[in-house]
Amino acid sequence: MMVMVTDEKEAFRMDDLLEHVKKSPYLDECGAVFTFEGIVRGVDDERTEKLILTTPDIEKAQRELEGIVKDVMEKYPVRDVAVVHYVGEFYVSETLFMVAVAGPHRGETLEALQEIIERTKYEIDFKKEEYTTGGRNVIMSGG
Repeated sequence: MMVMVTDEKEAFRMDDLLEHVKKSPYLDECGAVFTFEGIVRGVDDERTEKLILTTPDIEKAQRELEGIVKDVMEKYPVRDVAVVHYVGEFYVSETLFMVAVAGPHRGETLEALQEIIERTKYEIDFKKEEYTTGGRNVIMSGG
C-alpha cells in the first residue's frame, strides 16, 4: 500500500503508482489493475482559469486517506493500492489525484477503485477554490 497527500506537485506520476502495485509480492494473484487520474476540468458552466486545492491539516488528510484505503482493502479482496492526492495551485488538465488498484478479478477491483475515489471526495476535508471566467467558486469536501 502506498498513500500520499502532498504539495509537491508532480512528485509522482501514474507510472510510479503502476510500478508500485506491479511490484507487489501478491501480483501473481491479480488479474486486473485499474487506475484513475483526476485532472482539472477546463470547462464546466464557465472556463476554469485555475484551481487552488487546500486542506487545513495535511497530516490529518494523509491519515484519513490511509484509513479509507485500509477499509477498502479489508472490504474487497484487492492485493495492493497506490494513491497520491496533491494540494496546491493547479491549471487546466493538471493532475490532482491518482489511484491504482490491483486485484484478482475486475469486478471487485473496479468497485474498490470507485469506493476510494468517492470516499476521498466526500470524507476528506479538502477545499477547492475555482477561479473561472465568471468569478471565484468555493467547493468544500463533498462537492
